[in-house]
Amino acid sequence: MNTSDQNALLTIALLAAFADGSKADAERSEVKRVAESLGSAQVNMAALYQDVLLKRASVASAATALSSTDLKQLAFELAVGVCDADGLRNEAETRFLAELGQALGLTQPQIAEPAATADALATMPLEDIVGKPAVAATAAGAATAAAAAASAGPLVANVPARSDGELDKMVLNYSILNGALELLPQSMASMAIIPLQMKMVYRIGKAHGYELDRGHIKDLLATMGVGLTGQYLEEIGRKVIGGLLGKVAGRMGGGLARGATGVAFSFATTYALGQVAKRYYAGGRTMSTQMLKDAYASVFAQAKGLQAQYAPQIEQQARSVDVNKIVQMVRAS
Repeated sequence: MNTSDQNALLTIALLAAFADGSKADAERSEVKRVAESLGSAQVNMAALYQDVLLKRASVASAATALSSTDLKQLAFELAVGVCDADGLRNEAETRFLAELGQALGLTQPQIAEPAATADALATMPLEDIVGKPAVAATAAGAATAAAAAASAGPLVANVPARSDGELDKMVLNYSILNGALELLPQSMASMAIIPLQMKMVYRIGKAHGYELDRGHIKDLLATMGVGLTGQYLEEIGRKVIGGLLGKVAGRMGGGLARGATGVAFSFATTYALGQVAKRYYAGGRTMSTQMLKDAYASVFAQAKGLQAQYAPQIEQQARSVDVNKIVQMVRAS
């Protein structure tokens, strides 16, 4: 993968991020932050972002710049992942993907297979068997709780159905698994990270008596400062710039991406989300927006240090993942 290929892949990913036509200011700011945080001597991600924003870049020009059929397939997979990162794509994103597939010269099976996998992950039930909800938590729940926190008085935690130690172990297991997925070169592995984070938060909420929906979890993550589209863009951006994405023959082909920066990102992000979610639901959802942001930033910094400690477990987990069964793995996790 040369620099021209990297630029084209990242341009297509950024075009996909804006394909829905309704990005809110917060989402635009998050995409801009990701673009400015990534880059290398060869790839100027911030400049690519400006080209996309000012419509100097197009699907056709980016598709033409890709040097191989495999990279064109990869570009489509990345675009599908971006469009589905924050939920099942809308009509505008569907039209964008159709245009992209045509520009890349892909066949219908080459388009349908990654789209089906992404859709399955984006619509995965948070839990296969859902019991009667103890406390309903709507999409507005996180914002409502945060706004009311300043005068909420003493915190009275609900009694969790699982012990604190069990929840800590669950959060660590999800963090190790997501760190392992970052080590894998297949784009399908990256697509699984956000659904696994959402399942983790769902299980934490349920342990404290809350039955959550996707909207609530997305709002909670956004309140902490973790945008779903931005997170996925950052994951794949690190892999593209690091030359870690691609098709690998056989199980692991050239081996794991040992020492990849992405592993710290996904391990730490998942760990921080889990630990802050524990505090939030144990305290009756009374943490303010600023408290959630501060708590996430603090735990994220700690988690980046923990990653080295769990590197052997992360690598071992990566070697056991069958990317061809990624949907079944997420469903069972």
